[in-house]
Amino acid sequence: MRVQELRAPAPVERSPLASADRAVPQPGPGEVLLRVAACGVCRTDLHIVEGELPPHRPVVVPGHQVVGVVDRAGPGVELAPGSRVGVTWLYSSCGQCAACRRGEENLCAEARFTGYDTDGGYGEAMIADARYVYPLPEHFSPVEAAPLLCAGVIGYRSLRRAEVAAGDRVGMYGFGASAHLALQVAVSWGCQVFVVTRGAGHRRLAADLGAAWTGTAEERLPAPLDRAILFAPSGALIPPALGALRPGGTLAINAIYLGRMPEMDYALLYQERTVRSVTNLTPRDAREFLALAEAIPVRTEVEPFPLEDANAALQKMKRRELAAAAVLAIAT
Repeated sequence: MRVQELRAPAPVERSPLASADRAVPQPGPGEVLLRVAACGVCRTDLHIVEGELPPHRPVVVPGHQVVGVVDRAGPGVELAPGSRVGVTWLYSSCGQCAACRRGEENLCAEARFTGYDTDGGYGEAMIADARYVYPLPEHFSPVEAAPLLCAGVIGYRSLRRAEVAAGDRVGMYGFGASAHLALQVAVSWGCQVFVVTRGAGHRRLAADLGAAWTGTAEERLPAPLDRAILFAPSGALIPPALGALRPGGTLAINAIYLGRMPEMDYALLYQERTVRSVTNLTPRDAREFLALAEAIPVRTEVEPFPLEDANAALQKMKRRELAAAAVLAIAT
C-alpha cells in the first residue's frame, strides 16, 4: 500500500513527507483494518511534521481526519466489513481512569493519538481501535466528511468549552477549517457571530456562511461578546479577545500549539472573565457533532489533493492559502 511517512521532522518547505510502499497491516483483537477513502489535512499535522510537537515514533504516517471502509475486523469486533466509518485524533484511551470515567477521555494519561502515536490516514490503509470509530452521515462524500472528524468535532468542543448558548454573541479569532464549521453550528443555535481574521477570502467565506460581522484584529467589534474562541495559534490575540468580552464572558483557546502569550493587564481578565484551553475531543463530542452536522446540514469547504501531494497541502496551509480545509482524496 502507498503511504506518506515522516522519517524526521523538518520545515514543511523541505517536503519532509516521503512516499513509501508498505505491507497492508493486519488487525489484532479489538481492531479494524480500514481502506482509507480520504484524510483531512490538519494544522496539528503541520506541527508534527515540523517538530513543534516532539516525535512519538521514529517513523510515522500522519493524518487523523480519516474516512474509511472496514476491510477486516479483528477478534472481538462486531463492525461489519463494508461499514463506512470515521477516525479522529483520539485513537484510544484506557477507559478505566478517573478522567475516562468522567467522560473526559481526552484527558486520559494513557490516551493515544492517531497519526502521532499510531500510523494515521496519509495512506491507503490503516489500523484503528474499533471502540473509537464512528458511523458517518451518508449525506457527505468521503472528501466532504473528512474535515468533520477533527476540524468539526474540535470546533464543536470549543463551542461547548466556551459555554456558548442559544442567542449568544460569539467572536471567532482566526478562520480556517475548524472555525468555518463551528460558525455554522453557532448560527444554527441562533447566535450572532463576529469573525476576526486578516484574510479577505476568509472574511468573504465567513459572511457567506452566516457571520454577522467580519473584520481584522485592528478593528473595533460592533458590540461586546458573550463568548469567544481563539482558532488562530497566536497568543498575541488573547488580549484583544479578552478585551472584547463582556464581564463574565469566556474565551476558549482551540490550539494544540500556541505562540507565546504576551504580558497583559489584569483588567482584561477581571470581572470574572474566564480563559479555557481546548484539549482535543471526546467520543461524546464526535457522536453529538456528527449528528448535528447531518441535521443542519453543515457545508464543508474543501480543497482536494492527491496522496502524493501531502507536502504541498501542508505548505499551502502554512502559507494560509487554503480557503478552508485541505483533504487528501485517496480512494474516492
